[in-house]
Amino acid sequence: MIDIITNVNGVINNAVWGWPALILLGFVGVLMTCMTKFFQLSHFKYWMKHTIGAIFGEKHITAHTEDKTISQFQSLCTALAATVGTGNIVGVAGAIAVGGPGAVFWMWLIAFFGMMTNYSENVLGILYRRKNTEGEWCGGAMYYLRDGLGSKKGCKGIGAALAVLFSVFCLLASFGIGNMSQVNSMVSNINHAFGIPKLGVGIFLFVAVGAVILGGLKRIAAMTEKLVPFMVILYLAGTLFIIIANITMIPAVFVSIFKGAFALRSAAGGIVGAGIATAMKMGMKRGVFSNEAGLGSSVMVHSSSNVKEPVRQGMWGIFEVFADTIVVCTLTALTLLSSGAVDLATGQMTGEAEAVGSSNMMSYAFEQAFGKAGSAFIAVAILLFAYSTVLGWSHYGSKAFEYLFGTKAILLYRAIFVVIVLAGSVIEAKLAWDISDTFNGLMMIPNLIGVLVLSPQVMKCTKNYVDRKMNHKKGIRPMLSMLEDVQAVQAAALARDEDED
Repeated sequence: MIDIITNVNGVINNAVWGWPALILLGFVGVLMTCMTKFFQLSHFKYWMKHTIGAIFGEKHITAHTEDKTISQFQSLCTALAATVGTGNIVGVAGAIAVGGPGAVFWMWLIAFFGMMTNYSENVLGILYRRKNTEGEWCGGAMYYLRDGLGSKKGCKGIGAALAVLFSVFCLLASFGIGNMSQVNSMVSNINHAFGIPKLGVGIFLFVAVGAVILGGLKRIAAMTEKLVPFMVILYLAGTLFIIIANITMIPAVFVSIFKGAFALRSAAGGIVGAGIATAMKMGMKRGVFSNEAGLGSSVMVHSSSNVKEPVRQGMWGIFEVFADTIVVCTLTALTLLSSGAVDLATGQMTGEAEAVGSSNMMSYAFEQAFGKAGSAFIAVAILLFAYSTVLGWSHYGSKAFEYLFGTKAILLYRAIFVVIVLAGSVIEAKLAWDISDTFNGLMMIPNLIGVLVLSPQVMKCTKNYVDRKMNHKKGIRPMLSMLEDVQAVQAAALARDEDED
C-alpha cells in the first residue's frame, strides 16, 4: 500500500510542481510587485512601522477582543505559527541537500516576490470576507474565488468549482504540510536527541494538540501569541551564535550560494544546466513550503483579524514572508553552510552530515558547536516550531471544512485532525514531505488563478489606501469590502475609530 501511495503521489507531484506551475507562481509575484509599484521596497519603512513597529506603539494591535475576532498581532502569530515550522529547519536542509547552496538564492527570490503575492491574498481575503452564524469572520481563497472570480461574466460556475477544489486541497494539505510532515519531523528529532520511542512522542502530541485545537480559534490564538515570539527569539539566538563563531566562513558561504544558483551542478551531480534547474526548483518549492506565499492558506487566519483596512492586513502578510524566509530561513542556511555540514566547493553534504540525513542536518550543525546539547536544542526547537504549525494549520483546515460542510461540522474535522497526528508519528519521513509538497501544489493553482484574475482589485484597493493614508488626500471613500453590507458596517466602524484617534 505504501508503494502504491508513493508511486501515485510521485506522478501527481511531478505534474503540479512542474515548470508551468512554478512559472505561474513566479509570474503572479512579479505581476503584483509591478502593479503595486514594488510596494515591498518603495514602502519598506511604512509597512515595517505599521506591522512589527506598531506592536509597541498601538494598543489596538495587541488588545484582545471580546467578540469572535482576534487581534492583528494574534492573527500574525497564528499565521507565523503555521509558516515558521519545520520548513524553516528541515525544509531548508532538504533544499540544500538536493539542490546545493544555490537553492538558497532561489528561496530568497521567490520570497521577495512572494511578499506581494501574500499581500495580495490578504487584501482579497479582507475584501471578500463575511461573518458566519457564530459571529466569526470567514475569509480565504474559496470566498474570493466564488464571489470575486465568480462575479466575472460567464465565470460563476468556474469560480464556484475552483472554490470547492481549493477547499478540498486545503483540507488535504492540512493533513500533510500542517500535520503529518510536522509531526514526523518532531518525533524523528526527539528520537534522535533523546531516544524516546516515536509512538510515545506521537501519543504525547496527540494529547497536546487536542487540548488546544478543540477549544477553537481563540484558544489557538492565545497559545500562539505566547509561543511564537519565544520560540523564534530562542532559535535566532542559537543560529546567530554559530554564525558569529564561524564568521570567517560567511564570505565563502555567500559565494557558494550565488555560484550554485547560476553555475555549479547540484548536490546530486549531473550537468550544469540540470544543477541550476534542480537548485531553482528545490529553492522555490521549499520556499513556498516555508512561507506559504501563493498557497492562499494564511489568508484564512488573517481574515479573522479585527482589522478594517485590507491593506493593513496585507502589510502583515508582507512581514510574515519577510520574517519567515528572509530572516529565519536565511539564518538556518547560513548556520548549515558555515558549520561544515556541506562542502562549499562541491555543494555536497559531507560524510558525517550525510550519515545523519537531511532531516537531522541542523542537529549535526548544532552538535558541532554545542555537543549533544546542540542536538537537544534543535529537537526542542523543532518541537516548538512544528507544534505551533500544527495549531495554525488546524484552523486553515477547519475553515476549508466549514466551507464544504457547514459551521456545525467543524468539531468532526478537529477530531479527525487530532487522530492523524498519530499517523504522522509513524509514517516514512520522505513520503510525508512528498505528500505535503503535492497538496501544496494542488491548492496553489486555483488560488493563483484567483489572485491573477482579481489583481485589478488589489491594485485599486492599494491606490485607495495610499491616497488616503500616505498622501493624505481628502474626500476619498475607503475601500474596505466588495460586499456592500460589510462595506457599510466597516466604514462606520472605521469612522468611529478615526474620531476617537
